[in-house]
Amino acid sequence: MKTLFLIKKQKLNKAGLTPVICRITYEKSRKQFSTGLYINPDYWDREKQKVLKKAENSEYVNKQMSLIKQQLGQAFLMLQIHQNSFDVDDIYKKFKGEETKQELGVISAYDEHNDYYKKLIGKDIKEVSWQKFENTKTHLQAFIKWKFQQRDMKLEKLKYQFIKDFEYYLKTEKEMQQSTINKTLQRFKKMINFAVAQDYLDKNPFLMHKPKPAKKEVVYLTKTELSQLQNKELGNKRLEEVRDCFVFCCYTGLAFKEMSNLRSSHILKGKDGRDWIKMKRQKTGKSISIPLLPVAQKLLDKYKGQLKEDKVLPVRSNAHFNAYLKEIAVLCRIRINLTHHIARKTFATTVLLLNDVPMEIVSKLLGHSRIGITQAHYGAILEEKVDEEMSKLANKLI
Repeated sequence: MKTLFLIKKQKLNKAGLTPVICRITYEKSRKQFSTGLYINPDYWDREKQKVLKKAENSEYVNKQMSLIKQQLGQAFLMLQIHQNSFDVDDIYKKFKGEETKQELGVISAYDEHNDYYKKLIGKDIKEVSWQKFENTKTHLQAFIKWKFQQRDMKLEKLKYQFIKDFEYYLKTEKEMQQSTINKTLQRFKKMINFAVAQDYLDKNPFLMHKPKPAKKEVVYLTKTELSQLQNKELGNKRLEEVRDCFVFCCYTGLAFKEMSNLRSSHILKGKDGRDWIKMKRQKTGKSISIPLLPVAQKLLDKYKGQLKEDKVLPVRSNAHFNAYLKEIAVLCRIRINLTHHIARKTFATTVLLLNDVPMEIVSKLLGHSRIGITQAHYGAILEEKVDEEMSKLANKLI
């Protein structure tokens, strides 16, 4: 390792002083950093790597540079003793008292990953996505304490078995459903990919890992239940407004956030002369275009001109919305746990797929980022439709 001090004459501050830079060179790689020291460039001796005695602060600066060189030497020696391999960045990190690549812990790496993505909020990702990474980190911290009785463990010790044990912990201790476990592991995998890209890990422990399939039943309203809900006299304005918003989403597929954000400016005339909803999905940022079916159009007409802030629907908060839906379900004798998300499922199944709308169109109307997501969720529904059509065909051929 070589240590060299440099000055940048072209970078003078208002006092006419220039910063002192330290450069470390190791195995043909360099690392430069500011020492925080400033000197008069006329008093710098490049050959002796010292400030001339003529300078007012010569004694202080020379002592500080000597101390930096000594501390760098100690950091280099410690790495030679304790680590098989290291680079110039590791020397600098050791000098600064930070963890080197081999010393870096799982949680420390996750913090670095999350700090990196936090700066992308509002640019490439949404805050809710970043928050999910933070939630996964919390689960990891709890797992490491549960399994190893430690606050953190070295990243380099991360093996495939760690992932299996973490998955077991989420299932048994946290009692998560498989779909939630898969999402948690997916976010952990992104951090591991980040660590590999940063050369913190030589091998990716996820290479041999395959997520277990999550069998999740799609819950939706049947044609009878939907009709029952639409036509029920509720005798309460608050419940009627919530029911209308829910039914509107049964015929448009809007998620709660999109329903809440819907304004009259999002309702535009299409080439077919009908009104269309044109907006972006909050979750994916993907543009969606949804034609207003007669029931949805009728509901918009019902509230036209009655609401403030350019709103088109009398939306309440999500917590209150789902609480009112439970009351409505009791009144309509609907036995499933009615939540707003069921409206979106009903749109995809009862309104679209079971009325022979192709899967590609369903995917587009739902605003899914890829058709595979739609197929994974609604493939079983399509199978029901195939069975139904084949039964009809079989009867015709008898």
